[in-house]
Amino acid sequence: MALLEVQQLRAGYGPIEVLKGISLQVDKGEIVAIIGANGAGKTTTLMTLSGIVPVRGGSILFDGQDITRLPAYQIVSRGLAQSPEGRKIFPRLTVLENLEMGAFTRNDPQGVQADIEKAYHYFPILKQRAKQAGGTLSGGEQQMLAIARALMSRPKLLLLDEPSLGLAPMIVLKIFEVIRELNRDGVAVLLVEQNARMALKLAHRGYVLETGSITMSDRAETMLNDPRVKAAYLGE
Repeated sequence: MALLEVQQLRAGYGPIEVLKGISLQVDKGEIVAIIGANGAGKTTTLMTLSGIVPVRGGSILFDGQDITRLPAYQIVSRGLAQSPEGRKIFPRLTVLENLEMGAFTRNDPQGVQADIEKAYHYFPILKQRAKQAGGTLSGGEQQMLAIARALMSRPKLLLLDEPSLGLAPMIVLKIFEVIRELNRDGVAVLLVEQNARMALKLAHRGYVLETGSITMSDRAETMLNDPRVKAAYLGE
């Protein structure tokens, strides 16, 4: 059953149209990957779904409701949260305060506390760093914090933008293990990731985005073996 349905979505910045009518779907319980070259429109796609970049045309249905022109905070309240490219944590706030900021739409202190503990379960290092300022964490720890902060709104769908960017391989493996565990716990994931091979190995389905248009969609396993994907994105 569809959790997210995007139809003919158009968006951009000033006179530049970045998304030229893309359609995609994420079902409940799915991990879906979007792969493509730099500048293809992957980040713009996530920012538009989050309500940060205005929609110029098309529609976004989330959990059966039209969210096309809702403000970002209302979209978060509906159950769609993003961990953005470059982490964008609050560097002067502590780890704990960053997590609390992730729950800004909620009014259930006991539930928030339970979800902080759940975040520490996924990323134990954050519990050790709870009183440290976010800006003092390593890149990998900041990425963990960005994902954990997004989880604090209890999303039905988690948007992840380049979670492996600039991180050591061991940290990347840890983060991808957690994404798999989150999915097993019932969170659907829409993943934008430069490491196409890792993304497709993790995902159920995938889309290829090229200069603002979707040029391919299929089961992730099929895409991993597609000669065009291999040549363009897997370095083969």
